[in-house]
Amino acid sequence: MTRHFFAGFAAAALMSTTALADGHLPFAPGEGAFSWDSYTAFAEGNDFAGQTVTITGPWTGNEKEKFDAVVAYFTEATGAAVNYSGSDSFEQDIVVSARAGSAPNLAVFPQPGLAADMASQGLLTPLPDGTSDWIAENFAAGQSWVDLGTYADADGTDQMYGMFYRVDLKSLVWYSPEAFDEAGYDIPETMEDLKALTQEIADAGETPWCIGLGSGAATGWPATDWVEDMMLRTNSPADYDAWVANEMKFDDPKVVAAIEEFGFFARNDAFVDGGASAVANTDFRDSPTGLFEIPPKCYMHRQASFIPAFFPEGTTVGEDVDFFYFPAYAEKDLGAPVLGAGTLFAITNPSDATTAFLEFLKLPIAHEAWMAQGGFLTAHGGVNLETYAEDSLRAQGKILQDATTFRFDASDLMPAEIGAGAFWTGMVDYATGASAGDVAASIQERWDALN
Repeated sequence: MTRHFFAGFAAAALMSTTALADGHLPFAPGEGAFSWDSYTAFAEGNDFAGQTVTITGPWTGNEKEKFDAVVAYFTEATGAAVNYSGSDSFEQDIVVSARAGSAPNLAVFPQPGLAADMASQGLLTPLPDGTSDWIAENFAAGQSWVDLGTYADADGTDQMYGMFYRVDLKSLVWYSPEAFDEAGYDIPETMEDLKALTQEIADAGETPWCIGLGSGAATGWPATDWVEDMMLRTNSPADYDAWVANEMKFDDPKVVAAIEEFGFFARNDAFVDGGASAVANTDFRDSPTGLFEIPPKCYMHRQASFIPAFFPEGTTVGEDVDFFYFPAYAEKDLGAPVLGAGTLFAITNPSDATTAFLEFLKLPIAHEAWMAQGGFLTAHGGVNLETYAEDSLRAQGKILQDATTFRFDASDLMPAEIGAGAFWTGMVDYATGASAGDVAASIQERWDALN
């Protein structure tokens, strides 16, 4: 599939809702590298003409236009209309409408915490029977996605409520290919290799890492991502889940050790641009700029897939900068864990057409139609990776496909006073010299005080 084809698809997909309203699809069925066979079978088996599926979520502006281009295929296949409304205050709006009995058919949650809360209050409807088995079989690291979408209902019984759709990837290390080539450095394939490379760069008199924790009132959050990635690379997924649920305490030796794993990189003056003392004071948006200096002020930067938005203007991913998977320890044999986030669909007002839309989301085309527009990653194992609009997205999609475990950002799942409070500030304290044990104990004390 040629690159200009996808550019043409993206342009067509974004031709505004006027084209969609006129009944024109962004791209005609049967053309391109999309998975048309399953879509055709779905269209032949579903007729919901005259029905409407209402959906609300956090996507507005350009993201709403891209999603509208996706749902146009559902309408073409089934005859059902889809009304999607995006809102910047989605989290508040969906709770109010659900309690008032005026919720849309489906809600798109930007993280599972609120969905779990609403399920426990009886405000969500479980997904159709068999959904969990289908996800376990068809998503990369499928059981991880089942676990993330399974919550206790009002009676305390676990049921499947959430189907994940759009995914964000955090387990990435960014680097300059030119700088690596000139220095003769190889991409590390294991955590042991990454630590050895870090030391090799420092021994050569260069600086391995750029790290910044600054983010205004949210200062400290980049370090929580480091710790979460290290938890997944030094402990089992069950341990990670227990930590998120406060069943494994924050001052458990396993958690303390994960914090110290972050410290290996961040608390060594020779390893960080500006020295260890600069880590807490450097804004995360400014921290990767050292990659682009000549000579480079650092060789690596660990950050999520969104960070190119803060690279110097004109930077081309894949040429001026690239990335590799933040690797796992070979000696610990924990597979290829991935840390990230994502949006999930949940039923807030069931109907037959709503069930059909969830079946549509199982089709590769429901993912490929956004993949080709850019700004989208999926864990769906049946999609054609060639439909990604960019090589960088394709490579990130491959990391998701190869993942053996996926876990959601822990701080987003913890109570706000911990995940968006004590954990953030605790990491700043650790970066500025406090011991990992003292920091972890302080965070746990805050957590205990919530009960």
